[in-house]
Order: sequence, then structure tokens, then C-alpha cells
Amino acid sequence: MNARVAAVLLVLLAALGGGALLVRQQAESQKPAGAAGLGQPLFPGLQAAAVTAVAIRQPSGALTIENRDGRWVIAEREGFPADYDKLRDFVLKAIALKVGQSEPIGEKDRSRLQLDASGTRIEFRGAAGKPLAAMTAGRKYFKLEPENPERATGDGRYVALPGQEGRVIVVADPLAQASAKSADWIRKTAFEVEKVRTLELRAADGSSWRIERSGDNADWKLAGARAGETLEVSKANAAAYTFGRLELADVAPGDLKAEDAGLDKPTVVAATTFDGLTYTLRLGKLAGDNYYAKLAIAGEPKPEGKDAGERGRKLGERLPREKALAQYVVLIPKSKLEDILKARAELLTKKEEKKK
Repeated sequence: MNARVAAVLLVLLAALGGGALLVRQQAESQKPAGAAGLGQPLFPGLQAAAVTAVAIRQPSGALTIENRDGRWVIAEREGFPADYDKLRDFVLKAIALKVGQSEPIGEKDRSRLQLDASGTRIEFRGAAGKPLAAMTAGRKYFKLEPENPERATGDGRYVALPGQEGRVIVVADPLAQASAKSADWIRKTAFEVEKVRTLELRAADGSSWRIERSGDNADWKLAGARAGETLEVSKANAAAYTFGRLELADVAPGDLKAEDAGLDKPTVVAATTFDGLTYTLRLGKLAGDNYYAKLAIAGEPKPEGKDAGERGRKLGERLPREKALAQYVVLIPKSKLEDILKARAELLTKKEEKKK
């Protein structure tokens, strides 16, 4: 190969290379904007161990769950315990989010998809309140539009990132837990009462009743039963069982006054157990379908019997949390108290009507 042929080949190679580069540039320019991020983490570098607070802001309210001395609490509810399992799952799901679709949008679309001020602002914070990651969660995403989008779970969520408000991203998780309602972030269990020995109701109107039993497997008796009165055991069992499995609906704001909640003149339900504990429930006014309530536990557990060791261990694990509820006003569903809030006469067996 002489020098002239070599020079021609070099020119051809350069032309081909330039042509290939031009074709590549044209192809890149034809790709949809944001395509390079498809399948990539929404929050690259975010680590669960670094998160010390999650702040959620919605038009209807704000909620901050933060770590205080190793305890996750709701700041807007005077440090009421948050459900750690819900928080952990939410943070892990956020870390696992990936960009499923990304498109530019205009101001009208931002409003339509609730990616403006009408959306849900979520921020993950680290030590000293340092922002780690944030997003605005908008409407739920559906592959096929359902009849009732509000009730449907959704196949994903439209989200937007700070500084990229003109771009919508679709993620494959509907982020159902992204709520600024304290009711969605608390553990629903109030307290668990085992081996009830006595159960007493003292209503705000002055009426009362008390049932008791001599042993864990003994029949219930109505204290002060008069001639002709017979306690219906199934109703007594239902009342004791219900009291031992009370559920919370929500926690009230810390500035709620006792008289506004009706707790200055409450209905009181009290139970003692064979383990030496006394549980007291004070009920106030109804707020919708829930009663304002105060919970309290007194005494030190002294379990007896074959399973005393195991029961003592379980009591030791849950009593600190249950006793901590005493400083808050909580809400308990009315439906969960129906078996307890019965008049004395409703606990008695009904006499059969005489046949004519």
C-alpha cells in the first residue's frame, strides 16, 4: 500500500466516523426527554439509617414523624408514639421507588395531576433537620381508569421532584401511606387486658353496674343482684372481652380542653385483673363516631400460675407503651364500646312472656 492509497483510506474512515457520530447525535435528540432516568432510583443515595424525620404536608394539614431519643413520635400530637412498622415500610418503599416514566408538563397539567400546592409534599430529613430527599406526590396513576378513582388503590403515583416542577414522573407504588392524618400513623391497639377479675361501669348520669368472678374460668356474677335478677353470662363475657381488646381511632390535639372533650364529667369503666393491675377508661363526648377518652393503668404485675413467666414477660414488654398513653386524650370508636356501655338491665336475662 503506497502513501496515496493510505491517505485516501484515512479520509474515508474519518468521514464514516463523522457520519456515525452525526447519526448517534440525531438519535439522541429524538429520544424523549428524561429517558436516561428510566428505571433509575427516584432518590439515589437515600439510606434508611440516615432518616431521622419524615415530614408530610397536605392542604388539609401537616404531620411530622421524628426520632426522639430512639422513639418515633408524632410531633404535632405532643410526641404521641408513631407506629414504627408503618414508618419503616414507608421509608423502605420510598428508597425502592424507580422512575417508570418521565415527561415534561405544563402548568395546567401540574394542576390537573395535583403536583402543585394541592399535592402531598413529602420530605425525608437527616440529623439536625438536614433535607435528604423530597417529592410532591400527586394523583394516583391507573393503567385503566376505574369507576371510582378515589376508592381504587391505584397502579402507581404521579410525582415531581424539587427543581423539576415542569416534569412529571410516574412511580409504580401508589404511596397509600402518604397521609398527614395522625390516625393513619398510630398503632390501633389501646391496651390488652388479660384475666379480668372485675369490670365496673359508672356512667356520667349516676347509673352503674359491676360484674366479678372468683377465678379465671369461673362464671361471672352481678354484684348486688336483686331477687329475680339473673346475669346473662354471654353479655358479661362480651363486655370483658371487648374491654380487653380496645382499639384507638386517633389521638386528639394536645390543646384540647377537658370540658370540651367532656372528660370533666366522664363515664368511667374500670377493670381489675388476677395479675394485680387496674385499668381505667374515662369516656367523654362523642366526636363523630368516636369517643374522647383517657386511659390509665395502675399497679405492678404479679402473674401467677403455670404460664406466669411468659405472661410476665409479655406484660413487661407492652406495659411501658400502654402506660405512656395516660398523658394523651385519644379517640375510641363508638362501635367498639357497644358491649360495655350497656345499662344494668341490658345485662340481665329477659323473662319469658307469659302465654295467654
